[in-house]
Amino acid sequence: MENKIQETVTKVADQLRVLYNLQLIDSRMDEIKNFRINIPVEINKLEEELEKVKITLKDIYEEIISIEQNIDKKNKEIKYSENLIKQYEKQKDNVVRNHKELYFIEKEIDYQKLEIQLSEKRIQEMNLKIYKSKKLLENKEEIFRNQKEHLFHKKKELNKILLENEKEEKILLEKSIFFAKKVDNNLLKTYKKIRNRVKNGIAVAPVQRGAPLGSYLSITPQKYSELIQRNKLLIDEHSGRILIDEELAEEEKKKSFVFCSKK
Repeated sequence: MENKIQETVTKVADQLRVLYNLQLIDSRMDEIKNFRINIPVEINKLEEELEKVKITLKDIYEEIISIEQNIDKKNKEIKYSENLIKQYEKQKDNVVRNHKELYFIEKEIDYQKLEIQLSEKRIQEMNLKIYKSKKLLENKEEIFRNQKEHLFHKKKELNKILLENEKEEKILLEKSIFFAKKVDNNLLKTYKKIRNRVKNGIAVAPVQRGAPLGSYLSITPQKYSELIQRNKLLIDEHSGRILIDEELAEEEKKKSFVFCSKK
């Protein structure tokens, strides 16, 4: 009778060990798949940020050109006013005793001088704006270069990780097949069914501090006592996951074939 009980314990414990190894492998493969899915999202985000800076650079550059065109326009207006003043000065010389005409000419000269002052003031303001815009342009150009370089290295880094993950995935798949063959068919079906149902794919959960990993609901002392005996399969009534004790989980992690997750 004692030998029969011992055989049962060994059989259930071994099945739990094999099943947890399968869980570790599948979890790592899930990480690799999620990483592969998230790469385009990450790259797209970096490319969008780069495009935003590129658009900002274009806007600043166009603004500088527009201001320079306005400065050129103001300089032409100054030149035009100066020519008018010269003409009015000549007219003054030809005006004799006509106070009304002389008054009109002097008024026009004063007006053109005022126009020149206003244009010169506006040119100063625009030159200051160009100076600030060029400083901003330099800053944005540096940001653009840095982001472009970062994007280049990020793509290179991610491609390298993808190649490494591809090699790892092949090995993991072989190990997954190896462990799947060692698990009872009905238990394997149960495991797969739970994995498909739960959000994070964790079908086998170690119990830590009285509660299954990822859950805040503790199991009963009686169930925990049954768990550490490892003589039967226990399902968590709240999450529906297969339970294993923490010691067994740690033992299998140490000798697991699963590679360390890459950051």
